[in-house]
Amino acid sequence: MKNILVIGSTGQIGSELTVELRKRYGGSHVVAGYIPGAEPTGELKEGGPAAIVDVTDRRSMEDVVRKYEIDTVYNLAALLSVVAEKRPAMAWKIGIDGLWNVLEMAREHHCAVFTPSSIGSFGESTPHVKTPQDTIQRPRTMYGITKVTTELLSDYYFIKYGVDTRAVRFPGIISNVTLPGGGTTDYAVEIYYAAVKGEKFACPVKAGTYMDMMYMPDALNAAISLMEADATRLKHRNAFNIASMSFDPEEIYQVIKKHVPDFVMEYDVDPLKQAIADSWPDCLDDSCAREEWDWKPQYDLESMTQDMLEKLRQKLNR
Repeated sequence: MKNILVIGSTGQIGSELTVELRKRYGGSHVVAGYIPGAEPTGELKEGGPAAIVDVTDRRSMEDVVRKYEIDTVYNLAALLSVVAEKRPAMAWKIGIDGLWNVLEMAREHHCAVFTPSSIGSFGESTPHVKTPQDTIQRPRTMYGITKVTTELLSDYYFIKYGVDTRAVRFPGIISNVTLPGGGTTDYAVEIYYAAVKGEKFACPVKAGTYMDMMYMPDALNAAISLMEADATRLKHRNAFNIASMSFDPEEIYQVIKKHVPDFVMEYDVDPLKQAIADSWPDCLDDSCAREEWDWKPQYDLESMTQDMLEKLRQKLNR
């Protein structure tokens, strides 16, 4: 990677990924792509170049690629799971029509492309425990459908045109920097904010609902490590299972309560979030990622909790 474009640089993952890439490759080599109304601010704005990049406007995207001589694209443009269910047409337009534009641009300008998939690409008929790398994928949400299509279309461009496409299936991402925006796993971020603020937390999914989760530093490292990996080792490209920890609301509550003894959680189940969560795997088998590009997470639930609480107390002055 020499010159990198991050599409969706002001989103939950993109905002931190852009900063991390600039630390590794230099600020001038990483362009923060954003859409009007979501302009970069602070460190994201000051740390390197930024440009308007709308995946639905291929011509303007190509102008940016030419101007900055981009050779690697991290395409993070998408609607999250709950929002996608409410706006399915927009989810398809951004996630798939936009991906088509990105891949066509990459084919013509010889760029490598990372477009993440998700645990949402699986469905109720998928094995839920130690979900295999290669297994049935029959999601019943628009978010999941776009993610399966993302995997297949990215593979097609690699096989048909030789575009260097790579991806991981992200689990729920937990961050102390940027709040999530409409995902089924958002509760696993919101619960920490409630604990630090001294507020009672209303959990939107019921006890016993297990989902794979990952701390943001591990998620960033996964994306970058895969793009840096030796292509000759990769048997799978789109997309690798990656795993770090799996827990239900009671488990994360009890771990937080060890550090915040007065913390209180109750349940106020959101039917839409619960239905989506029930269709997703409890935990993934990430052995292929470990074998093919040496994937290994650094955080578990306890170490993540300690770091989250420390960082949020600093951030919120608590």
